[in-house]
Amino acid sequence: MTAPTTPHVDIHRAGDRMKTRISWLDSKHSFSFGQHYDPDNTHHGVLMVNNDDIVMPGQGFDTHPHRDMEIVTWVLRGSLVHQDSIGHSGVIYPGLAQRMSAGTGILHSEKNDSWRLAGSQHDEHAEPVRFIQMWVLPDEPGISPGYEQLEIDDELMRGGLVPVASGMPTHRNQSAITIANRGAALHVARLQPGGSVQLPEAPYLHLFVAQGEVSLEGAGILSEGDAVRLTASGGQRLSADAPAEVLVWEMHGRLGG
Repeated sequence: MTAPTTPHVDIHRAGDRMKTRISWLDSKHSFSFGQHYDPDNTHHGVLMVNNDDIVMPGQGFDTHPHRDMEIVTWVLRGSLVHQDSIGHSGVIYPGLAQRMSAGTGILHSEKNDSWRLAGSQHDEHAEPVRFIQMWVLPDEPGISPGYEQLEIDDELMRGGLVPVASGMPTHRNQSAITIANRGAALHVARLQPGGSVQLPEAPYLHLFVAQGEVSLEGAGILSEGDAVRLTASGGQRLSADAPAEVLVWEMHGRLGG
């Protein structure tokens, strides 16, 4: 399909997100998810889920299935225990990128109970875990399920927009976990006061303010939880007056095209 040629910037505020709140979970959905369905808000580019989750200590998502989806998890605070049906288990924490390819089918659980791995029954210092989980459509269905994680904290400390998860050939030699989509990449930037980055140019961009507050050229101030969907755009300068963390999906295709 022909790439879009008309630039468009669509700002979505944190408070307008759909919400799921139960005793152990506070989840905010940037797109339609679960029982929350809006036919006009199902995806942007190939990004279908951008959930901002807080899970209470000792709680989490019990074993459940996924299929034909690239699932990237980025922890902002605390730690999350992953276990799946193909034998992978581990603790995800800030600065550690994780990807699960659901492919032909996989079962997994995600719990805020990392102290139990050390044999302790209780941890007085356990805290809620906050993480962003993002689902991207793969290039093709029916691939083999897979898992990858990689420590990227050192690269983030150097500043700049760092590729964290990518299927794009241009990132093949960089520190990024791989996803099964050749036209998509997740970049993360940890901005210090006075710091700035330039957004990549792509047919579709999704900018999410994970922490702090930033200013986007042409769009103004963006607060924590705000998102911007850009079409046929990029190149704008993103800056911060205080510490902030942003997640940027660069996408060269879209669902159905």
